[in-house]
Amino acid sequence: MRTRTRTRARRRNAAAVGLAAALTGGLTLTAGAAAPDAQAARQAAQHAPQQVREDFNGDGYQDLAIGAPGTYGQDSSSGYVAVVYGSPTGLDPATRTVLGQHSPGVPGTAERGDLFGHRLVARDLDGDGLTDLAVSSPGESRANPAGSGSVTVLWGARSGLSGQGSVVVDPGEDETYGVGDDLTGGDFDGDGAQDLLMFRGEARGYSVLRGPFTRAGAPASESPVELTTGDSYVQSLAAGDVTGDGADDLFVLQSFEEMGRGTRFFAGGEDGLTARGALLPSAATGAVGDFDKDGFGDFAYRAVPGGVVENLPYDSGTVKVVHGTASGPGTRTAAFTQATAGVPGTSEEGDQFGATLSAADVNGDGYDDLAAGVPFEAIGPKKAAGSAVLLRGARGGLTGTGAQAFHQDTAGVGGVAEAGDRFGGAVRLLDSSGDGKAGLAVSAPGENGGNGAVWSLRGASGGLTATGSRSFGPGALGAPATTARFGASFAGPAYAPLWEPS
Repeated sequence: MRTRTRTRARRRNAAAVGLAAALTGGLTLTAGAAAPDAQAARQAAQHAPQQVREDFNGDGYQDLAIGAPGTYGQDSSSGYVAVVYGSPTGLDPATRTVLGQHSPGVPGTAERGDLFGHRLVARDLDGDGLTDLAVSSPGESRANPAGSGSVTVLWGARSGLSGQGSVVVDPGEDETYGVGDDLTGGDFDGDGAQDLLMFRGEARGYSVLRGPFTRAGAPASESPVELTTGDSYVQSLAAGDVTGDGADDLFVLQSFEEMGRGTRFFAGGEDGLTARGALLPSAATGAVGDFDKDGFGDFAYRAVPGGVVENLPYDSGTVKVVHGTASGPGTRTAAFTQATAGVPGTSEEGDQFGATLSAADVNGDGYDDLAAGVPFEAIGPKKAAGSAVLLRGARGGLTGTGAQAFHQDTAGVGGVAEAGDRFGGAVRLLDSSGDGKAGLAVSAPGENGGNGAVWSLRGASGGLTATGSRSFGPGALGAPATTARFGASFAGPAYAPLWEPS
């Protein structure tokens, strides 16, 4: 246990170093399963995997929750979150909410190093039909019990998200550290209520907190779960319904020190999460989407080059796909780089193609598409200016045919590409206009010296379009701007730390 504690401490310290570097402008920082038969495929198609919809005010438009774990006022790395609400014209920065531990009703005090907004999970936790937001603050100091880390739930309301009645999920009675360092959500037992999976701290490990939650923050029940093997620790998590049974499944991306330790698959079901199948290859981040419209969720992930995590900052980037079946991940796979036919850009050392991933249907054809952030791609001579690439879903799965790329020098996209912007640092495909076509939200957390900014592009029958795109930074929302790292994270079913080159 002591070894694991030191390892997790190193992860948090590394994140803090990367944050400090970003704020100063530096750059430190095969499971085999039988193919489903026709009956299973038909059954799965009846309840094909549904992408998470964040609708905090219940108006029918998908909203975007944005993490800004950097500065709030004079409190370095205290952090805050912003919600920009959807509308018939897409994300509307004129309609927004900004919340942090400085806000009325939000528990705690904004302090240096809290990292409020480090992880964001948007789910209807209390079952009232409105999406709620779970916010991790892994650096939060606690006195009773002693330790660090917290997860705060902000409740959805018809008037929008607010601090009113917000609660901290009980960290328990143990002296424990790193609570909320890992956090994701899903309906892991298929009962229709949304659950939280969270790191409860070094003393308690991981637990599934089953919904519905009370407004006091208490889950219906709690089930500990051992996510990793041996001395491995969780690198990242990705949730989604792979088997098509209506329960969310889980991929656990694990590593130890500099080595990847493979990816574990946990099937959701009536009894909760159950480990199933052999280890999949090591991954840095992942997303689940039905790219071939067969009713089963496919797992897209960024491969760890040579299985060595320390190589990630210098990797050109490879996105691989394992297609889903009724039994879980199958044997059919695919791989994509920027050297794949049809994929825009050039595969170059350090680009980190696929550093961030998100899946949803952009053109309304029923096939999920995949957005891949390339935050360290050079645009001309401007290093780490960044870009985002869209791979299209099709009958055979993802394809390079019709792929698109966007960056700040793309016509119609606001701003100018600059070194260190890291455009593509977070990506989220979401239908914020309610037209059945997901648009792209993409951030550049390094924009304007680490203030950060977010862009919104609309989805259309031909794919994403920059026509009518919007961009906004924290200042446009009336939020603190200086070194906020606005857009360092978005709410979604998966998350990915950025691997900064030293």
